[in-house]
Order: sequence, then structure tokens, then C-alpha cells
Amino acid sequence: MKKLVIYYGFLLFLVTLLPHGSLYAQEEETEDPKENVEKKIAIIPLPVIAFSPTTGLMYGVAPGASGYFGDKSDTRISSALSTFIYTTKKQLILTLKSTVFLSGDRWILMGDMRYFITSQPTYGLGTGPQSAKPIGEGIEYSDNLFSEPIPDAQMMEFNYFRFHETVLRRVKDSYVYVGLGLHYDNHSKINDNLLNLDGDSITSHYAYNTAKGFSTLEYRSSGVSINGLYDSRDNAINPYKGRYAFINLRINPSFLGSDKNSTLLWYEYRDYIHLDQERPRHMIGFWTYGWFVTSGDVPYLDLPAIGWDQFGRSGRAYTQGRFRGENMMYGEIEYRVPLQKTKETFGLVLFSNFSTVSNELGDIGLFDYIDYGYGVGLRIMIDKNSRANLSLDYAMGKYGASGFYFGINEVF
Repeated sequence: MKKLVIYYGFLLFLVTLLPHGSLYAQEEETEDPKENVEKKIAIIPLPVIAFSPTTGLMYGVAPGASGYFGDKSDTRISSALSTFIYTTKKQLILTLKSTVFLSGDRWILMGDMRYFITSQPTYGLGTGPQSAKPIGEGIEYSDNLFSEPIPDAQMMEFNYFRFHETVLRRVKDSYVYVGLGLHYDNHSKINDNLLNLDGDSITSHYAYNTAKGFSTLEYRSSGVSINGLYDSRDNAINPYKGRYAFINLRINPSFLGSDKNSTLLWYEYRDYIHLDQERPRHMIGFWTYGWFVTSGDVPYLDLPAIGWDQFGRSGRAYTQGRFRGENMMYGEIEYRVPLQKTKETFGLVLFSNFSTVSNELGDIGLFDYIDYGYGVGLRIMIDKNSRANLSLDYAMGKYGASGFYFGINEVF
């Protein structure tokens, strides 16, 4: 399985990014310049050498790619990000995330594929301190018998495979798109490290899945989605103007392979306000999304969670999945300013984010607790044609959370 996924991911990377099987294909010249199609794909092979307590030493590559699949005059730039990473804790992280605009922006293809052999901490459901969550105080697992409290992280090991692909069709000549998606998520070989039923140590994962009737060792969510999109951004990699609004209703029926029937709703909005018309890079950006289980039940690791958006950019300061629950709302604001008077090479960002997540079993509602993060970042523009940036951010949050973030392109 591992070798198959590695091969499949590599093949998909090539097929998705390389038009006509050529990395540096020449432009096709025609008598009508409007029909000239730019097919050159720029690939940035970013090396990865990093460390975190969760992963240990990480090493590998995180290539980013950008290019046009149509004439530049009426087709926006396409982009893809991937990772091929291994860690000293024997974790394998393979991802491929892409947004492809076909000729004339008539179609948009949004892909998100991942394969993990990994371990991550979980902190129970809902925002707020651990002491406010049932697992932090211990839960009653039998008459007058309470489990031992877990005041901190609950480490889990698991394998994870995701395949999400959404196809959107433009409505006439507007910025509106509609389309369908296919989604599959599978968690397997789950090892809940702190779970000890003999020793009366019950974890959030075990308590939730048992209450909802899911396996604690393996589960899957499989379904389709109905999607609507408004996208007037001038550049999806690093927007200077425009708005972005996306809504996704995902339906996971059991006859398509889901362990239980469920529906989830995702909505998202981004906007960019210029502070200097002469320097469009000087702006304030806004990003917000909501993610809700609207019917049925989904297993623990498939619940809405911070850092599990398509590109994994939300919740700087916190580890992925730090806040998780049945319903979630997130907001972020970022101030972006160039650091040079006339050039665009270096930029600075200041940012802050806010999260609120529910825990229905623990009687924690949306907005009962709002957890925040904030930080500063450096941007280095490495490709002026695509506006691709190298980004280095440092963020801090509540409960002693902090972290460095290194990547390609803007966060939103």
C-alpha cells in the first residue's frame, strides 16, 4: 500500500502539472496572439529541514509549481503545492494540493490528496482550557466511577488517506462557478496512546467514538459534494485585489462507503482592502470560514478542526487539530506591507486569528470560548511573474502555544 500511494502521488503530480507531458514546452504561436497559450510550468523545489516535538527532525522536499493552462489575457495562473517528507519519528507525509484554471477560466479543478503515516496530539473537543472539557476532569464511565483526568495532549498514531477532487464550471462570463466534488477519507491503524481501559484512562477519541457508535481502530467517510464559488481574485497565489467566496455541502451516505450517514457544510470568505493604490501589496486581508456537521455523525478525526483546511494554513500558533468539534468558526486578519520603496522583493505581515469550536457531549457551544493566535512574518518574492513568495512566520497563542511556519505563497 505504501509503495502504491507513493507511485500514485508522483504520477498524479506529473499528470496534473505537466501539460502534454513536457516540463518546459514552448508557446504555441498562432496568427491570433490571443490564442497563444503559455505552457511553461515553473517549479520551485523547496527543501525541507525542520524540527518539532511532534515530528522530530523532518527532511524532504516541498515543491511548488505554477503556470498557465490558457492565454494569460483571460486565464488565471494555476498552482500546486506538494510535500514528500519523512521524519525521525518514522512519519511519512505525502501531499498534493492544487488549484487549476483551465483555458478562459471556464473550469476550475481543486484537488487535495494526502497520505500520512503519522502521529499527532489531540486535545479533546471544543475550544477553551482543558479543565473545561470533560476529559480534563475525568468522565464517568460507570456508576460513580470516573476516569483519570488528562490535563494535556493525548498522542495518537494513525495512517490517513485523503482523496478530494472538486470540478467547477463557470456560469457564462461571470465570476460565479458551480460544480460537484468527490471526497474520501480513511483513518486506519489507529493507536490511542493514552487509552488504558484497565487503568481507567479514557481518551477523548475513545469516549466520543464509543458514544457515537464508531470503531476506535479504523473508520472512513466517503461522499459527494455540491459546490458554489465566487472568485474575482486577480491571482490565486498572491492576490492583490478581488474577493473569494466558497460554499460546499458534503453528503456522506453509507451506501458510498461511509461508516454512517452524515452531511457537513463549509463556507469561506476572503477579501482584500488596499491601503495604497500605488502599492497594491500594501493591504489588509480578511479570511473567515465556518465548518459544521449539519446532520448525522462523523468519526472523531473527521470532525471540523483547525489546520485541516485545503492548504492547512489556518490556526498559526497551534498544532494541526488543536481545536476540534462538531461545529467550528474561524477568522483571520493580516496586514501586509512591502519593505522596499519601489521593489517588491521583501514584505512584512502582521496577523491575528480567532477560533471557536463546539463540544456537544461536553456542553461547550460556539462562542463559549474564543482562542486566538497572533504573530509576524517575512515574505520574499521569488517569482515576480507568479508573485510566488517564500514565507517565514512566527506565531504565539494561548496555553503556551507557539511555532515557526515556513512555506510557499501567501496564507490566503
